[in-house]
Amino acid sequence: MIDFYINSGVYIQVLIATLMTFLITTLGSALVFFFKKVNGTVLDAMLGLSAGVMIAASFFSLLNPAIDDASGLGMNAPIIVTIGFLVGSVILIISDNIFGKILNKKNKSNAKGIKRSLMLMISITLHNIPEGLAIGVAFGSISSHTTTLIGAFMLAVGIGIQNFPEGSAISLPLRRENFSRTKSFIYGMLSGIVEPIAGLIGCLLVMYVKNILPFFLSFAAGAMIYVAVSELIPESQNNKCKNLMSLFTLLGFAIMMFLDVAFS
Repeated sequence: MIDFYINSGVYIQVLIATLMTFLITTLGSALVFFFKKVNGTVLDAMLGLSAGVMIAASFFSLLNPAIDDASGLGMNAPIIVTIGFLVGSVILIISDNIFGKILNKKNKSNAKGIKRSLMLMISITLHNIPEGLAIGVAFGSISSHTTTLIGAFMLAVGIGIQNFPEGSAISLPLRRENFSRTKSFIYGMLSGIVEPIAGLIGCLLVMYVKNILPFFLSFAAGAMIYVAVSELIPESQNNKCKNLMSLFTLLGFAIMMFLDVAFS
């Protein structure tokens, strides 16, 4: 199985990796069949761990290769990488603000619970688009030797880990609003289907338009860092065991750093 994956074409590799992240989202959504509520400390620890993985992956698998690749193409690496990073961050900030305002307006209605849950689903689905792009960009840049297969795959693993609580974060609130377990599960599962699509698009772009590779690598890094610092870390730090959650974040960073450096 491992040999098949290594020897597969890049599109098959990115498709399998993003289907894995989609599967993990599905598994998170499936918790609605077993629990009304999931242990908060476990979910917070997973969020902290995935934040560390994503931050490390953003530098070792995305930003550092973007700098090297931009320099190799004769570009002004500091400017290109900085612009790409900021654009990726700002786009997610804008989308968060837009849906935050919509959510606040919807909360004033009588059906605020249902609408709040549905808006949460839309918000998480939007966040999954740049995550899928990040995976596709990482796999697409393997051919130019700016990223390794293990680095790209571990990036997908890190994103997959944080998809588990995202799936349950949609299905469980919907169940609380009297949606059926099946409908709650389907809505949670569908939030992750955009990742394989975005992954293939990201891979296609960087495979055939080499000059945009540094920008897209840094763009994906900016989007991922924003998700980590604005959502994952603050959410995990709401736990009463703050130091333990911080240790999980550091552990996630250390694991990703070790794997990326060791296999690069």
